[in-house]
Amino acid sequence: MRLRNIPEAKDLIKESSYVVQNPEKYRGGWSKAFSEVHPIHIEVGMGKGRFLMDMARLHPEINYIGIEMYDSVLLRALQKRQECEAEGEHFENLLFMRADARFLPDIFEYGEVDRIYLNFSDPWPKARHAKRRLTSREFWARYEKILEPGHLVEFKTDNKELFEFSLEEVREAGWKTVDYTFDLHHEERMNQGNVMTEYEEKFSSQGNPICKLIAARWE
Repeated sequence: MRLRNIPEAKDLIKESSYVVQNPEKYRGGWSKAFSEVHPIHIEVGMGKGRFLMDMARLHPEINYIGIEMYDSVLLRALQKRQECEAEGEHFENLLFMRADARFLPDIFEYGEVDRIYLNFSDPWPKARHAKRRLTSREFWARYEKILEPGHLVEFKTDNKELFEFSLEEVREAGWKTVDYTFDLHHEERMNQGNVMTEYEEKFSSQGNPICKLIAARWE
């Protein structure tokens, strides 16, 4: 679900020190974008940023990058981060960027990313738009260009049809499903240490089961 357009969003994003401008220039050198060298995890379609800010708090030993293609959505994440910073909380291990996920291989070199999170991605319900889904085989091919074998992609959704589609696309793309569940919050093994997104909290409070899969590939 997209937020309403905010006319000044584009300019505010360009002025923010939290947002990496022209991210392609960092390809092969993302470790230099952070104050400390750590493994890099990215969230594709980060929405309003709550998940990544929570992860950054919990794991200072990991550098996080939130990727969002809609200006008005990214602006909400910036505002949330600014509120935290105003209260004295700082995220040295978190950056944002405005980018289209189709161009991930132009932004990250092979092996530069250690994990990808996909949380409540747009389901693109019409069949003719299937290639736009972040768990389509076209996107698994893109992830393969930036993740080394054995590194993980984690996907959560409340959309059962999208989840079933995603399980099939993992296989068709030559990846392996490491683990999956159709009811994350009642699966103790997979739910341990789970960090919820805003959508996850909302949907689960309405009684919607949350699906999760973890996938990797091996050469």
